[in-house]
Amino acid sequence: MNTIDAFEKDVLLQTEFLKSFKKQKPLSSSLQKNVIFSGSGDSLVSAMLAESFSDGVVRAMDPLDLYKNKKLVQSKHVYFVSISGNTITNIKVAKTAKKSTAITSKPQSRLAGASDDVIILDAPNNSVFTGGSISFLDSALTCMSLVRKFSIPKKSMSLFSKAKSAARKSSLLNRIFILGNLYTFPLAMYCAAKIYELLGYDAHYSRIEQFSHMELFSAKKGDTVIIFEEKNLHNKQLAKNLRKIGINVIHPCIPAEKISQMVYCTFFSQLIALYEAQKKKRRDCYFVTAKKIRNVSNDMVY
Repeated sequence: MNTIDAFEKDVLLQTEFLKSFKKQKPLSSSLQKNVIFSGSGDSLVSAMLAESFSDGVVRAMDPLDLYKNKKLVQSKHVYFVSISGNTITNIKVAKTAKKSTAITSKPQSRLAGASDDVIILDAPNNSVFTGGSISFLDSALTCMSLVRKFSIPKKSMSLFSKAKSAARKSSLLNRIFILGNLYTFPLAMYCAAKIYELLGYDAHYSRIEQFSHMELFSAKKGDTVIIFEEKNLHNKQLAKNLRKIGINVIHPCIPAEKISQMVYCTFFSQLIALYEAQKKKRRDCYFVTAKKIRNVSNDMVY
C-alpha cells in the first residue's frame, strides 16, 4: 500500500474510533497548576490543545527548552506526548522531571521506561509509515480530557462530511497561511504540518491577530489564507480585505462549539492535504520520498 492511500485509510478510521474513544479522568485544578505538557511535531499540537482547553492553567512547552532549562521541570509533573515513545529529548527530560507520564502508543518504548507512569494510546491504524492522523486525534483528545470534562460530538460523521465537502472545494495556491485563535491556533499548526508532510509546500501558521501585524506583509497576490475560526464580523472583514488584494481565502463553516470545532479542523486539515496530493497524482507522502531531509530529521530526533 502506498503512503497516500494508507493516510486516507487511517483518516477514514477516525469517525468509528471516536465512538469508542476512552477519555481520561480530568486532573484537579490544584494539580493542573503544576503540570506541563510537552511533545514535538503533532505531539506538541496535542500539548498546546491541553493548554488551551485548560484555559491556560497547564503549560505546553518544547522538550528541548525543558532540557536546556532543567529547573522548569524539577518541581513539575510533565506529560510527554510521543506516539513512538522514542524521541530522544523527551526521554532525557523525563529522567529529570519531578514526575513524568508518557502518553504513547508504545508501552515498551524508551520514553515509557524512563517515565513514572504511562497512558497508552490505542487508536487503530493500517500499520504503514505515513502522515499522522488518527494517532494525532487520539493523543489530542487524551491530553484535552486530562484538563477538562467534555463529550465527544455525537454527529462526528456529519462533521467529517462537512469537512470533506469544504476540503474538496478548496484549492491550495502558492504560499499558504493558516490562521487560528486560542483554541484553533494549535490546529493551524497541525494543518501546516500535514501540508509539509504530504505535499512539501511552503506553509505558515499564525494567530489571527498577529497575521495582520506580521505575516501579511510577506503575502503576495495569489497566495492562500485559511481561517480556522467560526465566522464573525472581524474575520469576515479580514477575508473581504484579503480577497480585494488577490489573496485566495478559504474560510470553511467551522462550528462554534469548541470540541466540535477541534474535531472539524482536524478533519479539514487532513483532507485538504490529502485531496491536494490526489489532485497531483502523488502516491507517497512528500516526507517519505524526501529521504535526505528525513535522514536529517531522524538524526536530530532519535
